Amino acid sequence: MNKSERQASMMPGRFSFLRPSLAIFPWLLVVLAFIPSFGCANYGVGGTGELVVPHDKLHDFDRLTLPPAPATQATTEPTTMPTTETVETMELSIEQVRRDALANNLDLQVQLFNPTIASESLKAERAKFEAVFTTDANYSKSESPTITPKIAGSENKTMSVSPGLRLPLQIGGEINIDAPQSQDETNNPAAAAQRFYTSGADASISLPLLRGFGVAANAQSIRIAFYSSQSAQAATKLEVIRVLTDAEKTYWRLYAARRELEVRKKEYDLAQAQLDRARRQVTAGALAEVEIIRAESGVADTVQSIITAENVVRQSQRDLKRILHRPDLPLDAPTVLVPSTTPGATPYQLDPLRLTQQSLRQRMDLLQTELQIASDTANIDAARNATLPALSLQYRYGLNGLGTEYPTAFSEVADKRFETMTAGLHLEIPIGNEAARAHLRAALATRLQTLATKEQQITQITEDVYNAVDTINAAWQSILAAQKRTILNARLLEVEIRSFNQGLRTSTEVLDAQTKLADAQSAEIAAITTYQIAQVDLAFATGTVLGESRVDWSPMRAPEQ
Repeated sequence: MNKSERQASMMPGRFSFLRPSLAIFPWLLVVLAFIPSFGCANYGVGGTGELVVPHDKLHDFDRLTLPPAPATQATTEPTTMPTTETVETMELSIEQVRRDALANNLDLQVQLFNPTIASESLKAERAKFEAVFTTDANYSKSESPTITPKIAGSENKTMSVSPGLRLPLQIGGEINIDAPQSQDETNNPAAAAQRFYTSGADASISLPLLRGFGVAANAQSIRIAFYSSQSAQAATKLEVIRVLTDAEKTYWRLYAARRELEVRKKEYDLAQAQLDRARRQVTAGALAEVEIIRAESGVADTVQSIITAENVVRQSQRDLKRILHRPDLPLDAPTVLVPSTTPGATPYQLDPLRLTQQSLRQRMDLLQTELQIASDTANIDAARNATLPALSLQYRYGLNGLGTEYPTAFSEVADKRFETMTAGLHLEIPIGNEAARAHLRAALATRLQTLATKEQQITQITEDVYNAVDTINAAWQSILAAQKRTILNARLLEVEIRSFNQGLRTSTEVLDAQTKLADAQSAEIAAITTYQIAQVDLAFATGTVLGESRVDWSPMRAPEQ
């Protein structure tokens, strides 16, 4: 019987429509095997849709050309005097700055996604013991020779489906439950039936007895993900504290810059007043004309101070706008920010030892290191477990049924007529086991490294606290000294002005007294600002924030599917 006769002898059956597609299938495999080799030279360089940056953008450098400003005649008048009367101003309190920084800061918004990502990763690890539904479906066709009075061929077709359930165990291993079903057709004349059905029910367990056994070994990834989730929350809290610290320090720098601008404007006004006095004295013939030149020189000197102070104000405002990131305060907005909160000059009695102990309890970076130590300890336990031999128990129990009709095969399974059972052990012992031992030694060394990092952090935290306390105390003393210096230089200026009006002093001596007064006032402003910033630094060093209101934060919500 030739091949065509054998095929014709097969019953029409439900599989006849598959014959044309099955004949093409082997050739389709050959074509698919060679398709990846065509045009693969540009894979990874744009051939599969990658973003390709031009070579010149990555390697060539453009030259920045700055256009010159139109030439102007030099003058002693300031060219950028403040124009707050015509520009919109906005008063901001320190409480508003804290609130807006927490609500809008871009750095913080980026950080708030990390706890969400870590939380979802933890959920994924906790789901590792979920049951899994499995199904295998197969169709096979085979032709084999059969010995009859002459050598002939027989054709067999099988369609099978095997639904099942896989149950991972928390102590290790898994349980598999399967219900294989199949239908077989053959044209073998020696077969008792040309179509028959098989049915079965199998249950198997694979259980490690040494390496990988126990809840601790199998929950390792969950434990590490949990530590990572907590570490992400600690890092986010640290970022919140950092954002608040930066916002407050920037606020006080803006306050100092505006106060410095006021001092320099006052210095300019005093220099202008001295110029007017010199002109009156020269006109009256009481002084030589050189006094006017000296006074004009003093006015010109103060103009540069105003320009510098104004530039510092603009940069401080822009820095604060960046931190606040309010929609109504873009970086290029001309709105002038005016701090409405005045710094408090109150002395404090600080105990560095108590503050250091408080810092060691509240610093989030130290907490992150402690979580890393816990994670390293868990890794050591896992690495030590990995040094054990791999010994696993394999057990399988099954029920089988066979019949020319499917109900018959299924009833034999239900009656438990044909049972199978297999039990065994599988053992693996690495000769030398050097890889596992090396991983264990690396885990031990990593934990020692983290412990050393913790000691280093404790030392750094202690230094930060003591430095902040010393800065606060020194700044307070500087405030007292600067206030006294301001009072004395104000009196000196009054004396110099009276002496100038009497012809006993020159404009240079009056201008020197004005400069000393302005410098004393600047020093007082700097001392007060340093005092406020030192308090902010002390709060950061202790892992806290300034302000009476309780600060809380919430992670970003994960996007819905």
